[in-house]
Amino acid sequence: MQNFSLLRRAGRSRKPVLMKRGMSSTLEEFLMAAEYILSEGNYQVVLCERGVRTFTDHTRNTLDLSVVPAVKSLSHLPIIVDPSHGTGKRDKVHPMALAAVAAGAAGLIVEVHPNPDKALSDGYQSLYPDQFEELAEECRAVCDLLRKRKAASRLTPVHA
Repeated sequence: MQNFSLLRRAGRSRKPVLMKRGMSSTLEEFLMAAEYILSEGNYQVVLCERGVRTFTDHTRNTLDLSVVPAVKSLSHLPIIVDPSHGTGKRDKVHPMALAAVAAGAAGLIVEVHPNPDKALSDGYQSLYPDQFEELAEECRAVCDLLRKRKAASRLTPVHA
């Protein structure tokens, strides 16, 4: 995100770009970095919240889910969330993924491995396949609920 010549090059590539938020970047810096790509004519950009560095030690990073609705109100770009890297802990991935969906994330990146203890990297934040299946079902349910609420809010009451 902070390699501006690389961002410009990605903008000229015309290939889809997934831009993860930097460890200590502000929302404005996040959006302005995307502008480097857009300014070169590439509009295939997806933003990704993956946690920021804070003073906590109960997770690897602090997953800033408040950035999801903020990006949606300030930008036309879709934003997804990476709760695996955002927390760095398997037991935190599921609840933070559901919260991300509820906050309006367009998607998720979740690490899954059949044997996380033997994974070459990031096993401690990887879900088992059955955990991922359960998460996917619950995410669908949250999305369905949000769709129903949105549809209901569009209905206008008829007064006699």
